[in-house]
Amino acid sequence: MNRQHKHDFVETWTGPLAEGFDRETDLATLTVYLQKLSDDDLLEILLPRLSDTELADFFKLVSTTLKRHLSGAEYHELFLKESPAQSRE
Repeated sequence: MNRQHKHDFVETWTGPLAEGFDRETDLATLTVYLQKLSDDDLLEILLPRLSDTELADFFKLVSTTLKRHLSGAEYHELFLKESPAQSRE
């Protein structure tokens, strides 16, 4: 199987997990949280428990954040994992 996604950071980070300590720790902690959150086993349990409002809130947060901080090309390459040729089709 050709895997397109990776979650290496969560497996190797040995620093603290904390919010508000400093920007480096905040970014590392958020990376760990997001990688743990996207674990298939966790999502299988968590997602069915979310209300329609919670689902809409997640979609809005993610889509707004991606639109605000990624160019169209970055969105296709990094989020959709499309090659430049695929994104033009």
